Amino acid sequence: MSLPSLLSQHIVRRPQRIALLQHIAEQGSITRAAKSAGLSYKAAWDAIDELNNLAQKPLVERAVGGKGGGGAKLSSEGERVLRLYQKLQALQAQVLEAAEDASDLDLLGRLMLRTSARNQLHGKVVLIEGQGRNDLIRLELAESLSIDAQITHDSTVHLELQPGTEVVALIKAGWLELLAPEATPAVGHNLLSGRIEAILDAEDGPSEVRIALPNGQTLCALAEPLDLRTRGLTVEQAVQVQFSPSNVLLGTPL
Repeated sequence: MSLPSLLSQHIVRRPQRIALLQHIAEQGSITRAAKSAGLSYKAAWDAIDELNNLAQKPLVERAVGGKGGGGAKLSSEGERVLRLYQKLQALQAQVLEAAEDASDLDLLGRLMLRTSARNQLHGKVVLIEGQGRNDLIRLELAESLSIDAQITHDSTVHLELQPGTEVVALIKAGWLELLAPEATPAVGHNLLSGRIEAILDAEDGPSEVRIALPNGQTLCALAEPLDLRTRGLTVEQAVQVQFSPSNVLLGTPL
């Protein structure tokens, strides 16, 4: 009945995310759930993507579009997370009660890291291969998808990585390159296939492209609107995403 450790830590630190899940369960709409949770529609999408990517299975099932902004419901795993949240709340209360003074809580706050990387994928180390001063770290994502990260050997030692270690792979949106399904990827790059779930245009910059992976995780990439139109990449179309292993950062629980 336990949760993935990274997901548990995330939920404890950001309880507003659980509130969003609760509202989705009650209202069946991302738009209405976001309003009830005090989030913008875009922030709600970001929160759902992050939760789904950290969980071993998707917590929220969505239907993009429609008059109300798209329907949504919790998966069986999402319902399980809600049931277990009360236990996490109790544990959090015990930690707060055990703190000897306010400085203890300040210390904990400094140790808990937030990141600007839009893509945070939960995975498990399955292979470590030495490459001179660097190591190639192969990660298994949900549903047997895999990606490679290239980090220094010193980083491997510092993070205490070994086969079976749970990690979060951090990939900035600007590091992802979209390819048509028939395009040939660069040698040595990671390649994931998915479906364009949404394209969010911006007035003064690149569009944000959300790609649904077959394992339920979601990637966020940036692309110029003209480039998307030129290559005919639209919502619901199949797409490939490539990125260099050197652009995959790794993090582990404290």
